[in-house]
Amino acid sequence: MRLWAIGAVVGAGALAAGYFALRPTGGAANDVAYRTAAIDRGRITASVRATGTLTPMTTVVVGSQLSGQIVEILADYNSQVKAGQVVARLNSDQIKTRRDAAAADLQQARADLVVKRAQLERAKVARTKADSTVKDQEAQRERTRAQLADAKRTFDRQNELFTRGAGAQQGLDSARTQVEIQTATLASNEAQIASLTAEIAGLDADIGLAQGQVQSGEALIAQRDAKLKDILIDLERTDIRSPVDGVVVQRQVDLGQTVAASLSAPVLFQIAQDLRTIDIYANIDEADVGRLKVGQEVSFNVNAYPNRTFQGKVQMVRLGAQTIQNVVTYTGVVRVENRDLALLPGMTANLQIVTDDRQDVLRVPNAALRFRPLGGPTALPASAPAEAQTARTGGGGRAAGALRERIEEEVQPTPEQKQAIAAIMSEQRSGNRQAMAGLSEEERRAAFRAARTELRAKIAAVLDPERRTKFEAMMQEGRPAAQSEVTPGRVYVLDGEGQPKPIAIRLGPNDGAFTQVLPAAGIAEGIEVVIGGGPRNAEAAPASRGPAPRGPRLF
Repeated sequence: MRLWAIGAVVGAGALAAGYFALRPTGGAANDVAYRTAAIDRGRITASVRATGTLTPMTTVVVGSQLSGQIVEILADYNSQVKAGQVVARLNSDQIKTRRDAAAADLQQARADLVVKRAQLERAKVARTKADSTVKDQEAQRERTRAQLADAKRTFDRQNELFTRGAGAQQGLDSARTQVEIQTATLASNEAQIASLTAEIAGLDADIGLAQGQVQSGEALIAQRDAKLKDILIDLERTDIRSPVDGVVVQRQVDLGQTVAASLSAPVLFQIAQDLRTIDIYANIDEADVGRLKVGQEVSFNVNAYPNRTFQGKVQMVRLGAQTIQNVVTYTGVVRVENRDLALLPGMTANLQIVTDDRQDVLRVPNAALRFRPLGGPTALPASAPAEAQTARTGGGGRAAGALRERIEEEVQPTPEQKQAIAAIMSEQRSGNRQAMAGLSEEERRAAFRAARTELRAKIAAVLDPERRTKFEAMMQEGRPAAQSEVTPGRVYVLDGEGQPKPIAIRLGPNDGAFTQVLPAAGIAEGIEVVIGGGPRNAEAAPASRGPAPRGPRLF
């Protein structure tokens, strides 16, 4: 009997356990088919995420203009250096020998110049002496001419007296002799003067030659002095100096190494000028570059300090673009204060650039924007980028539906135009789904931008000029070039029968969890919007059926 009693108890326990395990798990009658959340007010901070590399503001490459062997290294990694400080030295023995030889050649050229200048002075003295001799001979010539004239007058008187018979023959002969003597003396004076004139011409030539030699000696001195200075410059260059104040971040030379500076200067050191202020070179996608402005706040972290957040500001966005595998990026420069020198060059920074910050605005959960009732377009996961979601739907998702509603409301196309626009969007959606298959995230973005431009052109082509103008103005107003601009959207609210009803809304920036809702008819704080299905498997059942019964609980 005891065994039967124990068996009965065990059997009852098994039946109870089986009942609770296999009993239907259908919800209560008051379970809801949809989960909702209220539109509230709060802060929206839109941002752009990017990665970049920490780089010193100014990095100076120190090299060698000479070839030679490194005989001394005076700076190492992380060494603080001053402008003009010697950081390394090359072997200078050969250059010093060339310097001494050039200095000796210069001294010899200077001595030769002294000799040539002395020769020039001697030629000038001889020229002066010759001028004096010529003047003396000219004076003697004038004297001789005077004496000759006097002798001729005396001869004429003696000849007249002799003709009259009053004079003696001896007096006449004596007067004739004096005339002949003075005539010969005058000829001698003329010859001496001509000789001295020729000698002066020779002395002038000697003076010109001496002057030329002096100028040649001066040019030789200048040449040898320049050669000596060139050697001294080479000697100075054997001392490798830092051009700026900074810290050594790279040393690429060892003691005893021979550097060759044949075609380009070899890099010996890299010196960061000042690491207390450092830059980040961030790669910004072309879809986000329009949202960046100078002075925007940037927060980032590095792997070396995972629990620390650093701050910086956008300094500039460089105009030069880089295209890698059809992906266009721009370089954004972020300036960061690094007073504690915690940030080091080469670190990878994960940046968040705040592009828009709005306080106390209406906002809706992003889950409400992704929700679609069963039978509508498939919603993408929350982690998918907004552009990728829109590209996958090819214009048939939230953005395409809102765009179609805006066109009908603001452009008011004719029935034929509505039909053509619907056909264009349907064709674009199917084509995009095929084109997006197998593409990377960056390629999806590029393909989406091209498809968006093509869709806009096709829709504009089917409209008449008046409606086309309205359409272009609407697209310009709603163009999503920046997240802070207005874009169309759609949310669902529950009607009186508990079924989702769509409401078109205008969206502002989003921060990944919430999106700003611009005030419009039917939108106010506290309105409940659908963010997903209700109890488990409720989303898999048609909305008209209410909550679906749960299956048996197996564990």
